[in-house]
Amino acid sequence: MKQKTVFICRECGYKSAKWAGRCPSCGEWNTLEEGVEQKTGKAARTAGATRTAARQPVPRLAEVETDGNQRLLTGIAEFDRVMGGGIVRDSVTIITSPPGGGKSTLALMAASALAKQGFRVLYASGEESDSQIKSRADRILRKIEQNIWILADTSMDRVLDAIADTDADLIILDSIQTFSLAEFLPSRAGNPTQTMECASALVQAAKDKARPRAALMIGQMNKSDEIAGLRALEHLVDAVLVLEGEGADELRCLVATKNRFGSTGEMGFFTMTETGLDSIENPSEYFVTKRKKGENVSGSAVAVLREGSRPVIAEVESLVSASFTPYPSRISETMKKDTLNTLLSILEQRGGIKLYDKNVVVKTTGGLYLKEQAANLAVLMSIASSVYDKAIPADWAFIADVGLTGELKRVPTMETRVKELDRMGFSRVFIPKGGLRGGAPEKIEVVECRFLSELLKGVFGKK
Repeated sequence: MKQKTVFICRECGYKSAKWAGRCPSCGEWNTLEEGVEQKTGKAARTAGATRTAARQPVPRLAEVETDGNQRLLTGIAEFDRVMGGGIVRDSVTIITSPPGGGKSTLALMAASALAKQGFRVLYASGEESDSQIKSRADRILRKIEQNIWILADTSMDRVLDAIADTDADLIILDSIQTFSLAEFLPSRAGNPTQTMECASALVQAAKDKARPRAALMIGQMNKSDEIAGLRALEHLVDAVLVLEGEGADELRCLVATKNRFGSTGEMGFFTMTETGLDSIENPSEYFVTKRKKGENVSGSAVAVLREGSRPVIAEVESLVSASFTPYPSRISETMKKDTLNTLLSILEQRGGIKLYDKNVVVKTTGGLYLKEQAANLAVLMSIASSVYDKAIPADWAFIADVGLTGELKRVPTMETRVKELDRMGFSRVFIPKGGLRGGAPEKIEVVECRFLSELLKGVFGKK
């Protein structure tokens, strides 16, 4: 194997024979880093041809044997849900989050849960010493299991040796950008070449037919809220999990942006506590304020969102106040500002509520982000409730998108959302005309409306 020094862009992977201040491909500055490119010589090609001639015939797909018990269940309900029912035995998963998001905590909890079941776990860290890992384990784990081995090193070669020595069932790398292979020196750890080669080595170890193993890689996140390094890293692994939530926030959302063995977009909810991450197994209770019967407040409306494969009931809160400046404030940390401005325009023009001299603040209980258009009607109703200072009964809900014409629009999985409201004891739900294609549940009253103005008059007695 011949080696050639090249300069590789850590953002887009562009290769150049010479260093430059700006990448010619993506235009980013100071991203070209020195790396090593392997060139295959004649002897290597000859050896490869010999191996090709001696390999076994390719089996038919129908003849491939599979193990019926392919998944490792951690018992962490929300984590297992996002993974599609547990960790597949010969899979490689990467978990990323902003700094302090809890990715290392979640990995250590999964390690402890599997070690308790008798599985052997290797936890390799290039960021923390063994004493630091032990201190974190003492804080978040009730008991430290004997089947967890710790390796505090940045050498991927030593990690591969440790995998063989411990015969690990689960391998955790924290984080992949801190490891390097001696074969690709002098490229430093974090270089695109080193990161990809270390990840490839881990994939080969995990997918060994003679001894399959599960692997969790922790990936650092860059300033664009993406996994640091080449995009090819995400294509290499079987699942990509993003743990959303800032360090100061209690709520954490685990989202599967890629999953070869489960649903993409599946979401799990956790709360960050002093002892680690706790699963929120009934989000519909967590994201709604608990009030006494008959205790209603203005500025509140309930929506039903679809997070992954399940419906989640969410409470939208609004506050409308007089503005004493020429440019009223429109504030929301739980939805896009452009979406909020569009909804306010619809409410003014189609609902007859003037907001040109009003400040509007919108949020959700628990900090759940409103990505779905199904929440738009609830947002408008909560704003109208605040303007009129008239409360909407707490056991009423609203499920619809609202068009620029003021018409209520149907949203997907309407039947599933209504059933969730019925399960949680809601008495009435407002939906678009013809929005419920199946039969309505017996306990909840379904009210169909065609226009926003019609709904405002029915709920508040005003246009």
